[in-house]
Amino acid sequence: MTNTDPKGTVRRVDEYRVEPFGLYMARRVVDHPRMDYVESWLLPRLGLRVTDWRWLPGQERDQDYYLDIVDVTVSGARWTSVDHYLDVIVRTGRELEVLDSDEMLAAVRAGLLDPGTAQRAMETTYRTVEGLARCGYDLPTWLAEHGVVLRWRSQRRRT
Repeated sequence: MTNTDPKGTVRRVDEYRVEPFGLYMARRVVDHPRMDYVESWLLPRLGLRVTDWRWLPGQERDQDYYLDIVDVTVSGARWTSVDHYLDVIVRTGRELEVLDSDEMLAAVRAGLLDPGTAQRAMETTYRTVEGLARCGYDLPTWLAEHGVVLRWRSQRRRT
């Protein structure tokens, strides 16, 4: 019942749930100036980590979902994700935004990301953007086309 964050810090997890299409995780965010809670799904077949943040009062962001482009490996009960720098912010019913292309290119130049992995990350991003646009920027609708129905711990409605 732990999660190791990208900086190597081990955090206590409130809930893990395995579904045929992925792994759900929910935990508090400790000592962060803007966030209080995180809920996240690893979706190996789609190459995505889908995250919903709970923001502290006054720190809210204009986003409904944050998608990281990732590789996910599963070994027994251990799930590992490797982030490929590209991210997509989804604003339900309105738009999306691709972030951090510059970071991905810098990682390739620095040898932190090989060109084949970078190409796969770009293809995953394009496929995700196309699907979301086709579905009116509605993540649950697009995911349902892939047999994925996300259930969240938090019952709050997204705009």
